[in-house]
Amino acid sequence: MKTRMMFMAGAAIGYVLGTKAGRERYEQIKRLSQQVSENPNVQEAAGMLRSKGEEFAGAARGKANDLKDRVPEQVPGRKAGKEQPEVYPG
Repeated sequence: MKTRMMFMAGAAIGYVLGTKAGRERYEQIKRLSQQVSENPNVQEAAGMLRSKGEEFAGAARGKANDLKDRVPEQVPGRKAGKEQPEVYPG
C-alpha cells in the first residue's frame, strides 16, 4: 500500500509539474489530492507510519547511546574518560 501511495503521489506531482493542461486541470488535481489527504483511512495510515517511525528512531537513539559509551573501551590504547587531543584539519 505504501508503494502504491508513493507511486500515485509521484505520478500526480510529475503530471502537475510537467503538464500544460492549464489551471482547470491543476485545480482538479489539487482538489483530488486534498480529498485523499483528508480521507480518514489515509490519516490512520499516516498516523501508524508516524508512530512506527518514532519507535524506530527511539530504538536507534538508544543503540547509538549504548555504542557511544562502549566505543572508547574497544579502541586499543584508549581509555574511557581520557581526554582526546585536538585534531587540526589539513
